[in-house]
Amino acid sequence: MALITLTSASGSPGVTTTAVGLALCWPRPVLLVEADPTGGSAIAAGYLRGGAAPSDSLIDLALAHRNGALLEAIPSMTTTIPDTTVTLIPGTRAHGQSRSLTSLWEPLTEALRDLDALGQDVIVDAGRLGLVGSPEPLIHGADLTLLTTRCDLVALSGARSWAQTLRNQFDEQGAPGALGLLVVGEGRPYSTREVSAVLSLPVTAALAWDEPAAAVFARGESPPRRFQGSALLRSLHSAATAIQGRVAANRDQLAAATPGRA
Repeated sequence: MALITLTSASGSPGVTTTAVGLALCWPRPVLLVEADPTGGSAIAAGYLRGGAAPSDSLIDLALAHRNGALLEAIPSMTTTIPDTTVTLIPGTRAHGQSRSLTSLWEPLTEALRDLDALGQDVIVDAGRLGLVGSPEPLIHGADLTLLTTRCDLVALSGARSWAQTLRNQFDEQGAPGALGLLVVGEGRPYSTREVSAVLSLPVTAALAWDEPAAAVFARGESPPRRFQGSALLRSLHSAATAIQGRVAANRDQLAAATPGRA
């Protein structure tokens, strides 16, 4: 159905934790791609606690692309997260490898979009904006890119200029609807309406602040009591529904604006 990219402006708003949580709550098979250029797999070290992580990574995909075998390599370089329908491609092992991925991002974006025909969605953790090796084609070529931010003044101050930059870029692409906000910790202290007004972007989804539940996705900790009914799990399921709805609406608008498009 969709290629969804999560990114942030600064700090640690919870992009990786959110990406993992969304993937595990997603209603269809989903590929989780760790495209954060900072290096080291936060997912392998965190949620997977150093176990069950694949030996291959994005650097191996870059090598496959150079050999003209990117599409064939993607399935063989993923691993299934145990007891889920989520597959994972971990990020680079060190930040210095990110420069080697520059030529990979654009063809990888196209390849991941093609997975839609196979009934598989893709969630990308793009890390922080502005870093060397940032996966810009995955940010600008996604069906929906979500600038992820907390609701406090420091986070909003850091996100404000990047929100404007992204708005301008998506407007130039003719795809303003493909950019939205994902708010972490709604009401701490500002509401989604206030966040949207400050950043001049629509809030696509909001997640509850629930540290014990978040630790399951961030650090692989044992689920707390009533985890399945926790505020975070409920908000993740709601977010998944809202994201799918936004993507569907964008596609309907595109079809209506494109003569002959089904």
